[in-house]
Formats: sequence, C-alpha cells, structure tokens
Amino acid sequence: MIQDDFDLTIVNRMDVDHGLTVPLSLMFGQPQSWPCPVIPFAVNVVQYPVPSGRRCFTLGRAIRKAVESFDRPLNVQIWGTGGMSHQLQGPRAGLINREFDNAFLDQLIAGPESLAQKPHIDYVREAGSEGIELVMWLVARGAMSDRPPRLVRRFYHVPASNTAVGHLILENT
Repeated sequence: MIQDDFDLTIVNRMDVDHGLTVPLSLMFGQPQSWPCPVIPFAVNVVQYPVPSGRRCFTLGRAIRKAVESFDRPLNVQIWGTGGMSHQLQGPRAGLINREFDNAFLDQLIAGPESLAQKPHIDYVREAGSEGIELVMWLVARGAMSDRPPRLVRRFYHVPASNTAVGHLILENT
C-alpha cells in the first residue's frame, strides 16, 4: 500500500462501529467471535476534510493490488459501508433522496469512475450532510476487477428512521 502512496496506520486493537458490526451480524448472526479474519479500514467521513471519492476509489485499487500480490489464492470480501442519503441536523434534517441513492447504486455498478470524480458539494446537496459517507462505497468498488461486475443482490429501503438503507452484493466476473 505504501508503494501506492497510502500510509496506513496499523493498530493492535480498534473499537469498530455499526458500519462493520451490522454487516457482520447480517452475515454471521451474533457469534462470540467472528468466524473469519476481519481487517477494518477506517475512512474519515466525520471530520473535515474528508477524503475525495477519487482517493477512496484509488485506495480500493491499491487494496486489490495488495490482495492480488499475495503468494497464494485468497478468498477476500471487501465491504463498503456508510449511510445513503441522510441529514441528521439543520433545516434539511430528515432528508432522504431516493432518486439520487438509486442513481448512485446504478453508477457504482456500471461506472464507478464517474462517481469517483463527483465533488463533495454534490454529495452534500443531493444526499445531505451525512451522505458524504457514500464515498466509502468507492473503496470496495475500486477493489474489484475493472470488468463489469455480476449483480448478486440489490436492495434499497427507507425504514422508519433518518437514513436510507442500500445493499449491493457484487461479484467479480
């Protein structure tokens, strides 16, 4: 990763939040310990300046390169997590933009490079102040092959809360 201009911080112990524990719980239930190794990548989308979509996409590509360079085959899943459109405070509190969210999912599948070029202000305007979390999905998509992926599952729902929920399961082809 360092050869691709990413200086990662390594920690021996790290508390993780719902962005990791919820998907793991959906996959594995509530075991005493996770049945597979987990390497969390914490991407700052809370304290400005947050990374650009381009940087997140490039990080994903660096992760792919690192995985591919391993000396034996690996079974790896890369998860991008983060809320879809939502704003938790201010005059636009409660904002949900279904049209933007679904267009984002379409582009993530078919043309992630265009999402990687989207300026932060576009995410904030269309998806709310917390919608910037969507750039984290670009890490996972950048880690995938450059070939169009196979769509395994797509889900979008607005529950009785302030955050739209989206899920994509994509597989390299």
